[in-house]
Amino acid sequence: MDPERLERILLGGERRYTRLQVAEKAGVGIERAARLWRALGFATVSDEEVVFTDADVEAVRTADQLISSGLLDAPLETAVTRALGQHLSRLAEWQVHMLWTLITENEELLRDDRKVELLVARLVPELERVQDFVWRRHLAAFAGRAMVSTDDDPGARTEVAGFVDMVGYTRLTRRIGETELSEILERFEALATEVVAEHHGRIVKMIGDEVLFVADSPVDAAEIALTLTERTSADPGSPDVRAGMAAGRILSRLGDVYGSVVNLAARLTSIARPGTILVDRELARDLASARGYSVRPRRPAAVRGYARLRPYALRRG
Repeated sequence: MDPERLERILLGGERRYTRLQVAEKAGVGIERAARLWRALGFATVSDEEVVFTDADVEAVRTADQLISSGLLDAPLETAVTRALGQHLSRLAEWQVHMLWTLITENEELLRDDRKVELLVARLVPELERVQDFVWRRHLAAFAGRAMVSTDDDPGARTEVAGFVDMVGYTRLTRRIGETELSEILERFEALATEVVAEHHGRIVKMIGDEVLFVADSPVDAAEIALTLTERTSADPGSPDVRAGMAAGRILSRLGDVYGSVVNLAARLTSIARPGTILVDRELARDLASARGYSVRPRRPAAVRGYARLRPYALRRG
């Protein structure tokens, strides 16, 4: 297939402008335009290279209008752009891999470049519509939570942070093939996504063999960790998991979470045994009065940043 024709389909037009021309047409300073381009994760290009389309001009102009309107603070401009670029880059990589697999496994497509072009031209608008729908649904969900929150700053809220990770993942990667490893990771990610959503939590990120999630309610967090542990234990093809959770003020920034509560949850996970869940004192106190759970203190442990960390084991009551 002609790479230039495919590129025109994906970019929605031809490359027509240099970066100086984009900045001039958008009415934005060249240094600022270049900074945004780098923040999005794209390589810097020389002043003479013709690599930009009309869509690039419009994107730079729109970003400038967002700042001029006061919706986006100028100091946050690069950080927001960087977060957007990182998330969409991963999404694009997965989608291209999916498309490539579809093409290479279909002999008819392999023999006919025109059919590949038609397929891509039809799929891209469909993907845009699905992504727009999912984005709007998440906007509505987060906006709803922010509006009913009693916290003065919705970016720093009292929540539960939890990690669930596979036990022995490094050893596992050394003794099984890529296909089997991919299947195990797919099952784990699918299960984590389903369970976290069922119990009103939010996945912050998946890091290979580990999922980081947050939940507003201690009971929801407990159900997420317990259900994930129980269902992976019941699957003979999946490694055991372990979990660590902590409750308190969590700083949310550009889709990620930070603070001592997140660090504490990570440390608790690191000392949990396979198939067990450890929680901090704050969360143990919250769950002690909830029906259906057993919270028992464990021996203090020394971990990085905590000389005497007092964990509590969480089980079904």
